[in-house]
Amino acid sequence: MFDEPNLVSHAGLVPVLALGEAAGLSELVADKVTMASANPVGKVRTLVAGMLAGADSIDDLDVLRSGGTADLVAGVRAPSTIGTFLRSFTHGHVLQLHAVNRGLLTGLGARVAGLVGAGDLVFVDLDDTIREVHGYAKQGAGFGYSGVRGLNTLIATIATPTSAPVVAECSLRRGATRSGKGAAWHLTRALATTKALHGGQVWVRGDSAFATAKNVAAACKGGAWFSFTVPAWKTVTRAISTIPEAAWTPIVYPRAVRDEETGELISEAQVAEAQFVAFTSRPKAEQVTCRLIVRRVKRLGNAPAQVTGQGELFTTWRHHGFITNTTLDAVDADRHHRGHAIVEQVIAELKDGPLAHLPSGKHAANAAWLACTVIAFNLTRAAAHAAGTARARAATLRRTIIAVPARLAHTGRRHIMHLPERWPWSAAWTNLWHVATSPPATATT
Repeated sequence: MFDEPNLVSHAGLVPVLALGEAAGLSELVADKVTMASANPVGKVRTLVAGMLAGADSIDDLDVLRSGGTADLVAGVRAPSTIGTFLRSFTHGHVLQLHAVNRGLLTGLGARVAGLVGAGDLVFVDLDDTIREVHGYAKQGAGFGYSGVRGLNTLIATIATPTSAPVVAECSLRRGATRSGKGAAWHLTRALATTKALHGGQVWVRGDSAFATAKNVAAACKGGAWFSFTVPAWKTVTRAISTIPEAAWTPIVYPRAVRDEETGELISEAQVAEAQFVAFTSRPKAEQVTCRLIVRRVKRLGNAPAQVTGQGELFTTWRHHGFITNTTLDAVDADRHHRGHAIVEQVIAELKDGPLAHLPSGKHAANAAWLACTVIAFNLTRAAAHAAGTARARAATLRRTIIAVPARLAHTGRRHIMHLPERWPWSAAWTNLWHVATSPPATATT
């Protein structure tokens, strides 16, 4: 029978939200979000808490009002109230939520050791995806590069070789938006956040859709290295044809990787580089002198290329080039550039969670939903680090830490949660609890 008022279905919300509060979540919302709506702090907390519990629609937020959960998550609002709240957002208010996320990341970085790992390099990755939508009520929906009707989501992540990525910036655009449009604006803010979290050399990575003069200029202005995959521009094919055969260095992958164009597994390749001037069609001041690093892979069975006009050189090899200003040798630069694929994991996790749907017909409401999705994702990443399971996916954290049941008891003014005996992940849960509720570490100079 559904008759127990003291059961809690997601007891792990308590330490995760406590971690967010310790990093300044409520204070940031109160300071940054200037909406006329009453108590935006409680409504944003309701959105984030529901997403942490697995909500991917507005109606799913009702999970927070079941049993004794509402006694532990302060200020829970009804789904109808949250729907009205989301529809009251404007583009400017959405940008205020982005500022909340940047401030929260800084607070989490100070609170959780290793959230953005140590080392000499830190990577900012740019990518976008199409979130498919249905019906004619979705503002801004259109057919983008994927041929699917939806809305375009831009993501900028921060990661190191030793830490899983967090999301620094996001933006919900019209479905027919070109991938790289407006990316430089978000990149500038992502670089500022990255420098607040990590003192190493920043490296901006992106695919060919983001290989624009504006993005390169933003990276250089921010003191960052860059590497962007480039399409087969005429200037690129000419530069490749000038590389002498002796300049190619063989590389063997520890594990086979899948070719981006054909889907074939690649076990070995060759790398070379040439000096290159990018964006020669633009004014002289916007042209960039850099390195063109090329990875070539032999076509299986020496099949002829299905491309005309490139000459005999390109019938045996497939070439993948990227422009960069790094000082690493070509092999190491290529290896690190291929690590850009990690951003696809973040996109997959977002779509496996709250971004499974965009719940409103209003574009600004969906943009606010995306911003809260990113805040919830970053909280899960910080909670995973605090729990000692740094590389656990968001779905794993929900299953093992957040979705633990509990019986709520009341003693005086205290709430006591009785958690399951022999819970397999009790040690990780306890680690998170201590990090979330302990005083912050003393700063050292």
